[in-house]
Amino acid sequence: MGYMHLEHGSAHYLFQVISRRYERGSIIMTSNKSFGEWGEVLGDPVIATAMLDRLLHHSRIFNMKGESYRLREKKAASRKQKGS
Repeated sequence: MGYMHLEHGSAHYLFQVISRRYERGSIIMTSNKSFGEWGEVLGDPVIATAMLDRLLHHSRIFNMKGESYRLREKKAASRKQKGS
């Protein structure tokens, strides 16, 4: 969630999926945006609030910070090439 902005209709469909799944089973979702930025990503702060309300109700949040593993691998490969 957050890589690309969703069109208004897409945000509604995603909300419907989450609403129907709410309290029936697990949902795993990843995002590179803070919760405060979801309204912008979804194009509708009301939908974002309702969606987050359902997602966060029984959730466990894992906030991971740090360098991207892809960038870390690229830097390591670059160092190996320079050392060769």
